[in-house]
Order: sequence, then structure tokens, then C-alpha cells
Amino acid sequence: MLTVDFDRLGVGSHTKVIDIGAGQGRHSFEMFRRGADVIAFDQSESDMADVAEMFDAMMAEGQVPADAKARAEVGDALRLPYADNSFDVVLMSEILEHIPSDEEAIAEMARILKPGGVGAVTVPRYWPEKVCWALSDAYHEVEGGHVRIYRASELADKLRANGLEVTGTDHAHALHAPYWWLKCAVGVENNDNPLVKAYHKLLVWDMMSAPALTRVGEQVLNPVIGKSVALYLRKPELAAS
Repeated sequence: MLTVDFDRLGVGSHTKVIDIGAGQGRHSFEMFRRGADVIAFDQSESDMADVAEMFDAMMAEGQVPADAKARAEVGDALRLPYADNSFDVVLMSEILEHIPSDEEAIAEMARILKPGGVGAVTVPRYWPEKVCWALSDAYHEVEGGHVRIYRASELADKLRANGLEVTGTDHAHALHAPYWWLKCAVGVENNDNPLVKAYHKLLVWDMMSAPALTRVGEQVLNPVIGKSVALYLRKPELAAS
């Protein structure tokens, strides 16, 4: 389940990329398949151990080009252990809503992106997220949970304040918004609810089968109820000076 369009970012052979807040690695794996030089970066040691194991499995099974590279590293998004202007592409997907000092994280992301480099930042979209917060305190009032709801314009302003150009906006995962509204309505931990189980089964089927009907339907619905908003960005060449 990808939130980001990697064709739009031009990710391919020898592209040096970092997935900040990689989590379980879904975006890192896709960039690795495309032949990139990938760093999956996250504060969770257990997640990064699992991602590293999957990287090895992908290589062993021939799922990636021979010259592709990937590694998983543990660290703090507010103190990235990389030199200025190190990466062609940077990604922060569904992470900033968890970070109290989000502007510091954005500044670090901008620092390590090469002049002329591109990236994407995704967060939960304002109004679908607002519904979740209204339906359930437990949805966000948990350790490591969401600390804010973004308007896309607010996030764009924070990116621009760090010298980045916002080159486009997109929405994704329309089918997931009603699922989370339902979970919030019945209790976010109530996975045995019949409606929740049925909807989850539908989502799994959709991800595994990718039928044309749901793919087209989600594309139509994404601008209306897409659960995530993606902002695409570029670091101007002039930033080098």
C-alpha cells in the first residue's frame, strides 16, 4: 500500500534515497525494487531489524536489480547522522503527525537533501483525521500517537520556511478513511466487531488482488475522502550557495 508516486519522484537505478520514519518498510521496499540506493531510517530497532531481514530476502529471491543497495539504520529524525546535501530523494511518510518538534524534523530533512533533489511528505488529511479525533480519544491519545492535525496549506508553509519548493499535492487511500471512522466509532481496539472484520477483509482482498473496480473507484474518491495527503517538494539549486 503505497502513499507516494515514485515515478513522480524519478526513483530508479542509483538514486540515493532515504525513507525517514520507514516503519515496516513499505516504501523502502518499493524503492529498492526500483534499483535505488536506499536507507530505511527509523527510531524502532525492532522494525529496522525486520526491514533489514526483508532487504536480504528480496536480494536472495532476485526481486531487485543486481546493483541496488539497501540498509536499515536506527536513529532520531531530529538528529539525522548524515552530511548536508547527501540524498537525491527524501521521504517522510506518516511520521510528522507523531513528532512534537515537527519543524526540526523538516529542517533536518531539508538539510540532507541535495540542491535540485526532490522528495515527498505525507500526513493524514485534515478532515478525515478530524472525524477520527471526534469519534475516539483513544485513536490519538496513546503513547507515540498523533499530536496534531495538519491542513495541507500549513504543512506547505512549514516546508517553504525551510527553503523547499512545494511542487504538487495528491491524496491517497480513500478506501481506508471509512475503515478508520468505523474503528473509531466501535472502539479502535475492537477488532472483533463484525463490521470491522468484514471491512478489513475487503481491504486485504483489495491490496492483494488490485481489481480494476476498486482501483478506479479509489482514484475517483481520493480527492474527496483520501485519508492521506502527499506534498511533493524540491530543494532549489540556489540552496547550494
